[in-house]
Amino acid sequence: MSPESANVTATAQPEKPVSFASLAGKALAMLAVLTLLTGVLYPVLVTGVALAAFPGQTGGSLIIREGKVIGSRLIGQPFENPKYFWGRPSATSPAPYNGGASSGSNIGPTNEALTKAAQSRIDALRAADPSNAAPIPVDLVTTSASGLDPHITPAAANYQVQRVARVRRLDIERVRKLVEEQTEERSLGLLGEPRVNVLLLNLALDELK
Repeated sequence: MSPESANVTATAQPEKPVSFASLAGKALAMLAVLTLLTGVLYPVLVTGVALAAFPGQTGGSLIIREGKVIGSRLIGQPFENPKYFWGRPSATSPAPYNGGASSGSNIGPTNEALTKAAQSRIDALRAADPSNAAPIPVDLVTTSASGLDPHITPAAANYQVQRVARVRRLDIERVRKLVEEQTEERSLGLLGEPRVNVLLLNLALDELK
């Protein structure tokens, strides 16, 4: 054995235990950092970008007339007067088109209540326009899953043209042309289906002279 190797001794040093307080401190610091980043800074950044790029949509797509908010492009409204186009029925509670309680009826196709509800809506449409023998589009007698649909199909709007024109004493072709003008095509030419925003259509209708 050489003198050099004889003087070398290997001594194992025990690891210093990590205290609970140290671990807890690091965990709390990480929680604070992540909370700041994901709970404050990121939402503020996204909201700021949205407000700058899409101010109307960020504010709820509100429709304002004469300085007053009269509705939203995204939430339907009840129309019962025959001089207006009617929207898709709503099953929200405690009132139709309740934006704070989006829901459907959850009534299955074999439930008699569904048939009775649809029939009552058919009767109301027939009573409002007795001379109209055309088939009633399904979206005028059935509720949607959200209960907030602001749109109806072009077929549902055109079904009501005769009634609206008669009650308002307008030329039927003029009203039909208005429906055509208010019909929104598929988004990007391929997403969704053509649709008519009922509130916007009725606002345009009130402007007809």
